Amino acid sequence: MPATSLAAALRSPRAGALLLLTAAVLGLIAANSPLGPGLSELQHTYLAVPGTGISLSVGHWISDGLLAVFFFVVAVELRHELTAGELNSVSKALRPAIAAVGGVLVPIAVFLLVTAGSGLEDGWPIPTATDIAFALGVLAVVGRGLPPRLRVFLLALAILDDIIAILIIAVFFTTDPRLGLIAAAAVGTAVFAVLSRFLRGRGRVGVGALMVVVALVTWGLVVLSGVHATIAGVALGLVMATRPADRARHALEPFSNGVVLPLFAFSAALVVIPSVPLTELSPAFWGIVLALPLGKVVGIVLGGWLGARFVRADGVTLGPQELLAAGALGGIGFTVSLLMNELAYADAPGIADEGTLAVLVGSGISMLLAVVLVRNLARGYRARAAAAAGPA
Repeated sequence: MPATSLAAALRSPRAGALLLLTAAVLGLIAANSPLGPGLSELQHTYLAVPGTGISLSVGHWISDGLLAVFFFVVAVELRHELTAGELNSVSKALRPAIAAVGGVLVPIAVFLLVTAGSGLEDGWPIPTATDIAFALGVLAVVGRGLPPRLRVFLLALAILDDIIAILIIAVFFTTDPRLGLIAAAAVGTAVFAVLSRFLRGRGRVGVGALMVVVALVTWGLVVLSGVHATIAGVALGLVMATRPADRARHALEPFSNGVVLPLFAFSAALVVIPSVPLTELSPAFWGIVLALPLGKVVGIVLGGWLGARFVRADGVTLGPQELLAAGALGGIGFTVSLLMNELAYADAPGIADEGTLAVLVGSGISMLLAVVLVRNLARGYRARAAAAAGPA
């Protein structure tokens, strides 16, 4: 396949979702095969950058380094939606924002209810996330014939969900922040923003190369500061000039969808399935498994209903069946939920392994539910469209 065709295919939500799911399944299979011990040892092998003080395991180079590229792409899309897209006014953003808040608060409540008194309550952020790439991929695969408003609502919901997830990572998973390095990273971000305004004409190659260096230095400063490194990707994506940022996103999407996300999913799913009865699995496992499909559906449907009932807005409005489908799609956590799990249970590897399995199971249940609901919804829309068109 020509490189241009491959790149175009990797920008497709369908291809991204398929690669993500395949990588997660392969990681789980590999971890429970004879290859498992060797892969685990490789994953925990430390690699240092000489002279910088940065030393990360291979697993963290993936989750802290490569995943910053994914968050850069998300941040560029986020800013586009906030400035020129479906969230460019308060009235447009309000209804999906209320649904997004419901889709965060109810899963937290479900998780805390299940884990109350267990000492494992720190995992509450895990079921709050929605994997925008995977959710839109499922919608693209089985949602043929649906009106654009469902995708628009889901995109707005997932983007707002990402904002909340980014804030959670920044606030709750920052350990011993070093303010001097954070300030230096802020300066690096500002320099990156200024350079992006000069990314044109004959000097654009040199400016682009300098921007890459500044971005890497900024990422390194964030790593050393104690703030989770993916925040560097978010910050750089938000401050970059619009046109260069859109071009960068277009160029990086195939790499993000085809390499970064599958590699992260494979690494995160390298978990040995515990050989314990279901009754001995931790409350954290059950909290995540219930909170992702159940909490997300209830929260998004309730939030969407409240938004439609009490908010006058010119944004997107969905009916009950569409809200149910959006809620099921919102329960597909995968990428960000896996990252939250790593961060929440970094000091409890056994619980983290159960959390990874729970994210895969809960997201899988949500995905199956979403496929059924979206397919039935799309079938109904196609039938009504055919009836309205009349006989050929």
